[in-house]
Amino acid sequence: REKKKRELRETTMGKFLDFAPVDIKIELKRQQPVFTRATINDKEVELPLYHCRENVEGVIHIRPLPGKIIEHEGVLVEFIGAIDIEHPTNVSHQFIEITHDLSSPHELSEYTAYPFHFNNINKNNDTYFGTCVRLRYFVRVKILRHYLPNITKVQDIAVQNLVAVPPTVDDRQDSVKVQVGIENCLHIEFEYQHTRLHLGDVIVGRVYFLLVQIKIKHMELLLIQREIIGTGDDAYMEHKNVARYEVMDGNPVRGECVPIRMFLTPLPLQPTLRNVHNKFSVHYYINLILIDEEDRRYFKLQEINLWRKHYTVSRVHA
Repeated sequence: REKKKRELRETTMGKFLDFAPVDIKIELKRQQPVFTRATINDKEVELPLYHCRENVEGVIHIRPLPGKIIEHEGVLVEFIGAIDIEHPTNVSHQFIEITHDLSSPHELSEYTAYPFHFNNINKNNDTYFGTCVRLRYFVRVKILRHYLPNITKVQDIAVQNLVAVPPTVDDRQDSVKVQVGIENCLHIEFEYQHTRLHLGDVIVGRVYFLLVQIKIKHMELLLIQREIIGTGDDAYMEHKNVARYEVMDGNPVRGECVPIRMFLTPLPLQPTLRNVHNKFSVHYYINLILIDEEDRRYFKLQEINLWRKHYTVSRVHA
């Protein structure tokens, strides 16, 4: 009974401390607002879309609740770029932190509007919402209070950067052609026309069966996303199957050629990210899998590099 009373007191006190007697709205000002969709904590949300060097500006509307007077130690607005890592450790790294003071210590008793401007901020990295890590940009308003918790309001934005030409990863050819197999049992040749593709591209390739001495049940193609948290021996990896397609059903014969086509446009993809602020990377792989009648699996993994050619837009509001 005493434990329940203590929990009730703590819950009541927490609700009292979290209660904010004010309504805050962050209004982003743009000539033609553009939005894109993002999945945050398993919920699909719509975020205003910006490019690398676009200014972020708007108005903050603060309206105290009727009859409430808020004594504060100042009002400020921040523009934050942060990498939030949720696994294996819960840490946050801020790579952009710009603060502007909006008001000196005072009282808020009526509606007040504060314009704000964040100009010439270099937002080089795309926003990314993954399984274990998030790269996000947001505007945050803080009403500083002396004895009570600060009152905060956050508005996330999305950032997408376009690449004019395919980025060069190394000196290898864009296409790949490899022969793999098991001695005297299976020998195949697979080829992909391109390993550097934009997000609206099509994976095109073929599988040529040179020798087939085992009974193949079917063949499938997986597109895999790999998040790498950290670097070196301490790096943590998380895998996610983005798409799975059955390429062939039934046993192939020697000399048979099976075409491969996978359209990337409908898939929830983002560009390949490499060692972002020495915190994380995101890689993509094509995994070609053959399964025989005894459910044994034979597979070949091939990395691909994804880049953004066009903005991913959900809505344009005139």
